[in-house]
Amino acid sequence: MLRIIVVIMILMRRKIFHSIKKHILRVSVSKPALLLYERKEIMFWNKKKPKSKPQIKTTVPKTFKAKDQPPKWQPTFGETKKKDEKPPEVTTKSESKIDWENKFLKSFQKLTYRHRAWDVWRDYILLHACSISNVLDQENYDQREKRYLKIIRQYSKEEQAIFPELAAYTTMALDQNQEQDFLGKMFMRLDLGNRSAGQFFTPYHVCELMAEVAATNTLEKIEQYGYISINDPCCGAGATLIAGVHVIRKQLEHCDPPRNYQNHILVVAQDIDEIVGLMCYIQISLLGLAGFIKIGNSITDPMSTDDSSEKYWYTPMYFSDVWSTRRMLRQINKLFGKGDDE
Repeated sequence: MLRIIVVIMILMRRKIFHSIKKHILRVSVSKPALLLYERKEIMFWNKKKPKSKPQIKTTVPKTFKAKDQPPKWQPTFGETKKKDEKPPEVTTKSESKIDWENKFLKSFQKLTYRHRAWDVWRDYILLHACSISNVLDQENYDQREKRYLKIIRQYSKEEQAIFPELAAYTTMALDQNQEQDFLGKMFMRLDLGNRSAGQFFTPYHVCELMAEVAATNTLEKIEQYGYISINDPCCGAGATLIAGVHVIRKQLEHCDPPRNYQNHILVVAQDIDEIVGLMCYIQISLLGLAGFIKIGNSITDPMSTDDSSEKYWYTPMYFSDVWSTRRMLRQINKLFGKGDDE
């Protein structure tokens, strides 16, 4: 409060001093001089700060120095590429292969918590074989459909959904690598072989070697008869048949003109063990091969025209137009007493 009073008194004194000073000047100074004084006084109290000029920022453009100068253009009339000059190699990323074997085994193990491994394997092979056969083989449809339903009802809904997964993994594995015995390999990895009966599957590379030795004069027979048949009376999972098919396939691809092996190779097989024989049936069906398999003893019960169709499993390719036409022509030749080569 005291400070405010002191400030007011100082201001009042300063105002009184200026008023006295003006009065004295009016008396002693002429009027123009007084006006000049008042103008200076006003300018003193109302002095404005000088305006600062706006500063314009200027940026110096950066200079880029090129590391390498572009080559000068030169005419290339009549020039050709050098013989030793090779085109640039195009590198592509290698696609990572999926391990379908481990996927198959993991899904298979989910079914072994409540069921024995052998029972699961037997049921899977029967279910997969029936599902393939029932698409086109109408003669055996009713019997195999009943068998299918009887097997699948033994499993819960969650377990039933695993069987299509196993079928999908088998299909994808054979699609990724056709030259293999996938089901035979899974059979041995699950340790399901019958050691007491000496049941072991031959490694595929051994089957491939035997097929290369045996597959001779195949092109001549195909030229003469239109097709060639491969017969294995003890087929197992079909490793030997698959290897033989691919050996002939390579020969047909290199002939002039190249031919589709699926239209010129007929697979005929037999095995005494139903599950093992159906493993072969599944694989040759998924590989798109025409053929059929008989379940029975090839020594005491060989193939004949008097057999019941219930023992035979025909692949879907066997019902294609090419092979249906060949069977029809064969029947016509038999009626007229002609051979297959006529």
